[in-house]
Amino acid sequence: MDTAPSAQPLTTPAAPVDRHRRRVATAAALASAVEWYDYFVFGIAAALVFGGLYFPSGSPTAGVLASFATFAVGFLARPIGGVVAGHFGDKRGRKPMLVLALTLMGLATTGIGLLPTYDTIGVAAPILLVALRVVQGVAVGAQWGGAMLLATEYAPEGRRGVYGSVVQLGVPIGVITANTVFLLAGAFTSDSAFAAWGWRLPFLVGLLVLVLAWYIHTRVEETPEFRAAEEALARKEAAERGSPLREILRGHLGTVLLAGGSFAVNTATFYILITGVLEYTTRALHMERGAVLTVSLCVSLTQLVLIPASAALSDRIGRIRIYALGAVGIALWAVPLFLLIDTGSLLWLAVGTFVASCFLSIMYGPQAALFAELFTPEMRYTGASLGYQIAAVFGGGLAPFVMVLLLEATGTSMAVSGYIVVLAVIALLSIKVLAGRARTP
Repeated sequence: MDTAPSAQPLTTPAAPVDRHRRRVATAAALASAVEWYDYFVFGIAAALVFGGLYFPSGSPTAGVLASFATFAVGFLARPIGGVVAGHFGDKRGRKPMLVLALTLMGLATTGIGLLPTYDTIGVAAPILLVALRVVQGVAVGAQWGGAMLLATEYAPEGRRGVYGSVVQLGVPIGVITANTVFLLAGAFTSDSAFAAWGWRLPFLVGLLVLVLAWYIHTRVEETPEFRAAEEALARKEAAERGSPLREILRGHLGTVLLAGGSFAVNTATFYILITGVLEYTTRALHMERGAVLTVSLCVSLTQLVLIPASAALSDRIGRIRIYALGAVGIALWAVPLFLLIDTGSLLWLAVGTFVASCFLSIMYGPQAALFAELFTPEMRYTGASLGYQIAAVFGGGLAPFVMVLLLEATGTSMAVSGYIVVLAVIALLSIKVLAGRARTP
């Protein structure tokens, strides 16, 4: 029978000085931002150029499906990164796994930017693209737990939601930066030059991730909560110290699955908005690429305010209430969202995606702290990461691919709205059960 771990407060054993807290929070936010930037540039390129460059076929739709399938492969690899980094992160520390994740992401993203196309090396091109996308998936699966725990386990009492939200801000910052770099690459190159080499420039920025990895390795200390948990475990006999993954699967698998079920609608809707809608509006609705990217960029700016605001509110009135409010909003807005997008108007596209983004932000703000509070320190990296990455696989990874399939099969975007509503219902049912398992610090 699955039960939540015994109540254990998440207070910091020996509070570090405020200066180091700020340094850790900044490092965690930057790690999240650059990691998500590298991950999102692939999604934009998958919607705009990868279909023709790496998956040539007679049908544009088939090329897009193949491109989005490659995009989804990265999500399938994310639980692997979460499990491996979770195991060693719970055993050896949060910081080393975060540094490793950043290094892997920087190398993989740069490799994609240098990868020859199908016309140059034939079938080896899509194979290598898939392999590098897998490495990206492993890296981002390992990163989230490390960055989130660096922030939340250093948080002062009563502010864990706010500190966790700085890591969540990495997502809109990554989207904004990725869209901006693609807009600049498109603005300073012709269409033919962009297709030939301009799209590579955003990937080569991935080299900067290695600089941040070095900074965290040399300037950030391990979290106080992990050190306290490590000391407690060290007092046990070696035979009694089990694998964090084994402990999760044996005693807390239901909590992990409920966490994943609660978050799948958020990550699915998010990737539909930043990747699926980009492909849909430019190909099917014939909207201009730069204008759609600009809308996505502007909408993401609002998340920089709403994510920390909802997290701060969750510190005051509870994570579950805010989290559930966001899920209800996504369910109610799913149909109006695509009715507005289908007008083909840039203004209504902005309105539809802005409101959807508000509900995503309300849900996303408290999510890091909520997931951390579901597990005790010695298994927190594994448990929280696994719940998050399960949602990423069944929500985000498949969402753009499912969207294209639904549009082709039904001829109406209302099918995509229905898909979002179904995921929202699953989320609300999962949240209802999790409400009895999440611990208030």
